[in-house]
Amino acid sequence: MTSSKPLQRFIGGKVIQLSDSLQRVYSNSLNSVMYFFQLPKPLQDTAAINELVGAVVIHGDTYWTLKVTFKEEGGGEDFQDEYRYWINQKNHEIDYLAYNYLTDGGGTRFRRAVNKRKIEGIFFQDYVNYKSFQKFEQLDSLPSLFEQKELEQVSLIENKNIRVVK
Repeated sequence: MTSSKPLQRFIGGKVIQLSDSLQRVYSNSLNSVMYFFQLPKPLQDTAAINELVGAVVIHGDTYWTLKVTFKEEGGGEDFQDEYRYWINQKNHEIDYLAYNYLTDGGGTRFRRAVNKRKIEGIFFQDYVNYKSFQKFEQLDSLPSLFEQKELEQVSLIENKNIRVVK
């Protein structure tokens, strides 16, 4: 999250009281969105364990594969989650990412970056979000499954109305 203040929900400009459980659900959801929105900065966190595990070709482009896990100390509530980032060797952009998560029963997601743009010199991108047909898939198998069209699109994550304040 980008604020140390508790999450608040507004309807018609008025603060709506949330139960503790709803506040936690909304906070976790927002935290997840903000994590990906801020990439690659969160990968520099002291709790992040980064490991370069090799190269892979996706749709004709070569990518470094970065495995990311987290230490329990400082790794947050979801420290057990595991991530992969595929970084384009030509332009050094994260074009694809994937993760296994345990929250709310867990699962696997694979994301493809789209609508890449720079605003005030800062790079932003949206994501097409896919899931595998198996609840938990080996993350390193996802690029191949993506190329074979064996992943199901579940959502489009769009970052709209971005304002950069200097």
